[in-house]
Amino acid sequence: MIKVKRVYDKPSREDGARILVDRLWPRGLSKEAAALDAWLKDVAPSDELRKWYGHDTSKWEEFKKRYASELAGKEDLLESLVDKARDGALTLLFGSREERYNNATAIKEMLETRLEEKGVSS
Repeated sequence: MIKVKRVYDKPSREDGARILVDRLWPRGLSKEAAALDAWLKDVAPSDELRKWYGHDTSKWEEFKKRYASELAGKEDLLESLVDKARDGALTLLFGSREERYNNATAIKEMLETRLEEKGVSS
């Protein structure tokens, strides 16, 4: 099961593996409070893509396409996330105030597609 959660929200046992998928460390949050299992900066969108998108929801579909293109060269990182999701609960953490249209949600969709292709329900 793959979940998406703000890194500022309180960790819970149901989170499973907690992976931060942002390039920048969240402001005002200690590493202890974040309770991360990993910080995968390399799966975050490029600065250029992040700035272009600017959480403009009218650009969401195009953002996801461009983001998928950026991640195409990072198959090993995506597969490591697929493996974690296959093994148990996986929570992708993000720092944005935008809770629906963010990179963690986009990654979740990509991972769920990969799991479906492998015959695994997420």
